[in-house]
Amino acid sequence: MAIPKSFSILFWINASRAINNEAEIYARITVNGKRVNLSLKRKANLDQWDPKTKRLKGNTPFARQTNQYLEEVHSQIFQIYQDLKFKGKLITAQLVKAHYTGVGEDQGKSLFDIFNYHKAKTANTLAKGSIRLFGVTESHVKKFLKKHRKTTDVYLKEINYEFLTDFQGYLSNLYPAGHPKALCNNTVMKH
Repeated sequence: MAIPKSFSILFWINASRAINNEAEIYARITVNGKRVNLSLKRKANLDQWDPKTKRLKGNTPFARQTNQYLEEVHSQIFQIYQDLKFKGKLITAQLVKAHYTGVGEDQGKSLFDIFNYHKAKTANTLAKGSIRLFGVTESHVKKFLKKHRKTTDVYLKEINYEFLTDFQGYLSNLYPAGHPKALCNNTVMKH
């Protein structure tokens, strides 16, 4: 038997941080009692906010536009929840927020995140020559991605056998500046 999931979306304004009687509008996403707040980067006048309907009062163009925006945000967040539920994912409020903001927890780290992390961690422990060679490998990866994948970075989850063999083929056919021959197999394997 599946555990029922409670899910709600609530809009509220943070009156305690109001400046000139205006406060930011937030969406509160709650899944199974765990909640997370999401700033909508919009402000509302405290006098215009209706705490019962969680919308702006009145019929001014600003109120209509803001209320329509809140309806769109509600629909998008609910659709994300439905999609995650359909995929059978373990749904959390943080996961729904991450998908809405485009951060997507399932995206993970990119290849250049790992390059940068490695550089930061090993900068003081490796010899200058080793650091230079890691830079050469990084440069080759950048050129490969630009030429063959038409992108500047790739998520680690996208790196598979095909990616590795394509990169190996790219290196095997690479003629470094000033060299009459392509990289030898030993050099390719080091990269």
